[in-house]
Amino acid sequence: MSNFDRMKEILEKQKQQHINDGPLPVSVRKDWINRCISSLIKYQNEIADAISEDFGHRSKESSLLSDVAGSITSLKMAKENIDKWTKPEKRKVSPAILGYLGAKLKIEYQPLGTVGVISPWNFPVTLTFGPLGSIFAAGNRAMIKPSEFTPITSELMKKMFSEEFSEEEVAVFTGGPDVGEAFSSLPFDHLLFTGATSIAKHVMRAASENLVPVTLELGGKSPVIISDNSNFDVSVNRIMAGKTLNAGQICLAPDYVFVPEAKKDNFISQSKEIITKMFPTLKENPDYTSVINQRHFERLKGYITEAQEKGAEVIEINPSNEDFDQQPNHKIPPTLIINPDEDLSVMKEEIFGPVLPVKTYSDISETINYINSKDRPLGLYYFGEDTKEMDSVLKNTTSGGVTINDVVFHVAQDNAPFGGVGPSGTGSYHGIEGFKNFSHAKTIYTQTKFDSLINIFRPPYGSKAKNALKMQIKP
Repeated sequence: MSNFDRMKEILEKQKQQHINDGPLPVSVRKDWINRCISSLIKYQNEIADAISEDFGHRSKESSLLSDVAGSITSLKMAKENIDKWTKPEKRKVSPAILGYLGAKLKIEYQPLGTVGVISPWNFPVTLTFGPLGSIFAAGNRAMIKPSEFTPITSELMKKMFSEEFSEEEVAVFTGGPDVGEAFSSLPFDHLLFTGATSIAKHVMRAASENLVPVTLELGGKSPVIISDNSNFDVSVNRIMAGKTLNAGQICLAPDYVFVPEAKKDNFISQSKEIITKMFPTLKENPDYTSVINQRHFERLKGYITEAQEKGAEVIEINPSNEDFDQQPNHKIPPTLIINPDEDLSVMKEEIFGPVLPVKTYSDISETINYINSKDRPLGLYYFGEDTKEMDSVLKNTTSGGVTINDVVFHVAQDNAPFGGVGPSGTGSYHGIEGFKNFSHAKTIYTQTKFDSLINIFRPPYGSKAKNALKMQIKP
C-alpha cells in the first residue's frame, strides 16, 4: 500500500469514527490532552536528546523550556478552559420583536472532524503538541506530518503518540517531501501548516483541490525598533537574547533592527558585551545552538559572504576568536550587518539564523514607512517609553502580533491568538480563538410559536407589511 493510500485509509477511519461517536464529551477531550501531557513528562529527556542529535547540538535546557514546558503550558491552558469554551453562546434575535415573542438564537461550536497538522523542524515538539490543545479542545481527531529535517525527533513523537492513542484518534506519518505532498492533498476537515511561505503556497494549492480550509503559520522579516527614549542597555540585551535563542531559527526571531543614528556604535559595543557574557565561547558551548543542517548553514554563510563582497560592514561576534571553518555541528557566530543595501539577500529573505542586519534612522517615521513598504511581518517589536510614539508605530503598521520592550514573548501568551497576516500567515490558534478556529460555529434559531407577526411578511402583502418595512428601511 502506498503512503497516500495508507494515509487516506486512516483519514477515512477517523472520519467514520467521528460520525459513529458524535461530538466527543468534554471528559474525553480533557483525557486526550492529559495523555499528551503525561507523554511529554515521561519522554522529556529523550525529547531533549533527540532534538540535540537532529540539530547537531541544542542545549537540553533550551529544549525542555521551549518544546516540553512550552507544550505542556499550551495544553494545560486549553484543558482548563474547555468547559467554558464549549458552552453554547446566546445571541440577540433580530428583529428584536421576535425575541419578545419567544424566538431564540444560539451558537453551538461543533467539532470539524479530523485536522491535519504539518509541523516544522525548528521547534518540532511544541509546534506539534501545542496546537493539539486547541484541536482536542474543539473535539477533533488529528493526523500529523512532522518535519523530515528532524527525523529522530519525528520518529520519537510517532512512538509517543502510538503509545497513547489509536490510529482512529491520532496518527503520525513520517517521511520526506513526497509524504508531505501526499499529506497536503488529503481531504481533511482543516489543515494547519507551520513553516516557510514558499512551501505554504504549495500546501494551500493542494488543500484547495478539496476545498480544505487552512491555517498557515509562516514567518517573514520581523522588525525591531529601538526608540531614542528606550532603556538602551536593556533593549539591546533582550534583542540579542532573542536573536541567539535557538540560534535565531525562530519564525518570530528579530530579523532586522532599527537603531537611532547616534547610537549605532553603542549598539555594536553592547551587543559584543552581551554575547560575551552569555557565550564566552561558542564552538563547544552547550548553551549555543547549531544551525539545523548543511543546507541552511551554507545559505546563512552565503548571506554573510554576499554582504562582505558588496562592501557592507560585517561584524562577527566571536568572543574567543574560535575557528569555525573546522567544526562538526554547523555553528555560526552571532553576526551583525550594518546598514546593508536593500538588494542583499539578507534584506530580502527571512534569515532564520544568528545574523542580524542593523539599520540606522533619524526619525521614527522612517521606520514606519520602511515596514509598510514590505510584506506584513509575523511579529513587530518596539522598545521605548514614549506612549505617543509607541501608539503611532502600532496604529500605522500591521503585523501578526507585537511585543513591547522585548521580543518573541507574545507567542507565549496562550490566552491570546497567535497568527500572521498576509504573507506571514492566515488564521490563528491559542486561546478561545484557537478553539473557534478548529470548530464549526453552528447557528441555531428557534422560531416563535406565534404566527401573527411572521404572517405579516407572507403573501398577500398588505398595509401591515408596508408599515413594518417602513420601520426597518430607514437610517
